[in-house]
Amino acid sequence: MQQFSNQEIAELKSRIDQIQELLANRSDDASRPATRVGADPRAVRSPAGPRPALVDQLAFSIQARRMRRSHFGSGELSGPSWDMMLDLMLANTHGRALSASDLATGAAVPLSSGLRMISALERLGLVSRSIDERDRRRTIVRLTDSGTERMASYFETIGTAWESSRTMGA
Repeated sequence: MQQFSNQEIAELKSRIDQIQELLANRSDDASRPATRVGADPRAVRSPAGPRPALVDQLAFSIQARRMRRSHFGSGELSGPSWDMMLDLMLANTHGRALSASDLATGAAVPLSSGLRMISALERLGLVSRSIDERDRRRTIVRLTDSGTERMASYFETIGTAWESSRTMGA
């Protein structure tokens, strides 16, 4: 597990506090002029909260995460495991196959961790493994039919939610 310095923890806490404040002020009047906060030029906001587009993006991101958890029924589909599912779906749409080491590299995890994640996805019935016929040392990982259907269904749901949120914000 990665160790964080006290300074990094303080910076993360500060950013989380800013996000919480932005979300808390979401319902305030957005017509007030923007003011600069602190010395950081990126920390510009209005007294009423952030620009509506930022709040909408944050809210949609949270909604998408909750929809993913609800759709797949598992907390295991986050972080590197979710990255693997995205890589597999993209490879599937292009008719390509990925090896276990490709997935671990793409998810930025050691191969041993990647193999554990692939095993978890396999237990969920989302992926299957097979031996590469051209190089029997390689393990090929593919989405199962169920995995493909669930990913496609999830992205249809997200697309509908995105369009709906854009329509409401317009």
